[in-house]
Amino acid sequence: MKIEIITYKEKLYEAQAKEVVLPGEYEEFSVLDFHQPFLYRLKKGYIRVLEKTGEGGKNHRSFLINDGIARMLGNTLTVLAQD
Repeated sequence: MKIEIITYKEKLYEAQAKEVVLPGEYEEFSVLDFHQPFLYRLKKGYIRVLEKTGEGGKNHRSFLINDGIARMLGNTLTVLAQD
């Protein structure tokens, strides 16, 4: 899936991901390829991304946010975050 993390100032991050873990308002949850569409409120915490890599390796990234909204549509996860 494609993931984009955007603040009101700039696009922080864009990549292809295998899995993304989001700090949901009520609990942490995981998003995988072709997850059903959703719009969900996020709380302060870390967005953890497991990137797709060409040689089977694993590349983890994490981003601290104060709050935000996550939207999954098609196979694109967009996070509007307050950093």
